[in-house]
Amino acid sequence: MLYLSRKIGESVVINNTITMTVVEVKGKTVKIGFDFPPEAMVLRKEVHDKIAQENQMAAGSDFLDMLNDFDGN
Repeated sequence: MLYLSRKIGESVVINNTITMTVVEVKGKTVKIGFDFPPEAMVLRKEVHDKIAQENQMAAGSDFLDMLNDFDGN
């Protein structure tokens, strides 16, 4: 993991297409702004993790269904 110190108004550029800028700092909360191309998908990590978990569960049940069909069940 990369750790950087940035002040309000300072930015970081990722892959030449995504710019992250520190917008505001209040106590323990930091507000961050992002500029990115329209084709980029941006999700909060907890949403991303939930989607990934649901996809794994769906793929697992599809695999089990396929095995049951193969066994003749």
